[in-house]
Amino acid sequence: MSKVSTSPDAARVIRRYNAFQLFAGLLWWLPVFYVFQRTAGLSDQEIFSIQSIFYLAFCLLDIPTGMIADRFDYRRCLQGGAVILVVANVIPVWHATFGGFLAQFLLIALAHSLFSGAGSAYLYEYLHRTGNDTAYQGAEGSARAWTLIGRIACLPAAGFLMQWYGPSPYLLSAVTCAIAAVIALGFPALPKTAEDPATVEPVLPALAGALRSLRSSKRLMLLMAQGIAIFTLVRIGQANLFQPILESKDLPLHWFGVLMAATTVFEVAGAARSKVLARFGQLRVVLVLTVLMAVALAAVIPLGLVGTMACLAVFSLASGLAFPVQRKLVNQAITEPARRATLLSVESLADRAVCALVVFVLGGFLARGAMSGFLVLLAAAVTVAMIALALFIIRSRDRAATKESVA
Repeated sequence: MSKVSTSPDAARVIRRYNAFQLFAGLLWWLPVFYVFQRTAGLSDQEIFSIQSIFYLAFCLLDIPTGMIADRFDYRRCLQGGAVILVVANVIPVWHATFGGFLAQFLLIALAHSLFSGAGSAYLYEYLHRTGNDTAYQGAEGSARAWTLIGRIACLPAAGFLMQWYGPSPYLLSAVTCAIAAVIALGFPALPKTAEDPATVEPVLPALAGALRSLRSSKRLMLLMAQGIAIFTLVRIGQANLFQPILESKDLPLHWFGVLMAATTVFEVAGAARSKVLARFGQLRVVLVLTVLMAVALAAVIPLGLVGTMACLAVFSLASGLAFPVQRKLVNQAITEPARRATLLSVESLADRAVCALVVFVLGGFLARGAMSGFLVLLAAAVTVAMIALALFIIRSRDRAATKESVA
């Protein structure tokens, strides 16, 4: 496969973006936060209530922060989000209570809502405006891969760090997010183009315009719906259920981070090689990968530890392959660049809204000891949804072909 050439300026931006994603995504507490919150005295219902509120907060914040990014500066959103993450990660050190953890997750929701549209929008727009469009998917994949490599290198220590000094994973997370904030200060401004608006559009007309743009593009709505399935599965598998699954296999705490890092190796491999999917039809392959993720996650409960590790590896590989492709497809489907961050935030809002509902339902299943039943139902729902989306694609293409033949 030939290497995609980029200009020196674009290459520097890609390297800086990779570094930013590496440090901003390096949350040392990720493999042990469930156990840490349990140790602090929280019940399962309280823990999953916090996570459900976290997703709902995203829903409230995503569109406003996306509009802020479009109206002002993608770079400022990345810088501000990194600073907020620093504050969020130190809260549990002094307030390991329900209120403290809730405040932490609400601040993380604010920070990530600032990132969610602005990050991809900045990278895509910079490469597009400098004539490096073909480098975008590889750049998004490499950024994802560097984030995961950081986790592979550091997360195996999470369990040992928590046993040494409980809050230490949170302190280290604050340090790495501070580094991300410094890196974000060095992002160059987007080159000016003739398409840049001369005046700033008022808030309500801007939002109405973004929603009209979304409604007029069936393909964009389809891709966003497919992205909801990927996002929900990744969050459920990597954040919400990873630790309960390992606890059910009687795995010692200090192995949690090691196993998360081991499965992340497969996600890195997928993210770094996602371009190989182009020859098979990217949208078709992403639909198949989504079903594979759901089935792999549902298979972990009846299997032993070795089988669980194999399923988690398959799940991680599929998610790594699917993520950069889905990001590229969505960005390509956006026809109004001035509304890019707002539209990406609309997608992110839908992602979090569905996740909030799924996590709320998940908490009830876990309270009844019915994790297996939940995962089977989730896999069935995802499979039906992807088949429906595939049929919709076929019908849309048939209608388009009929209109062309009539014309």
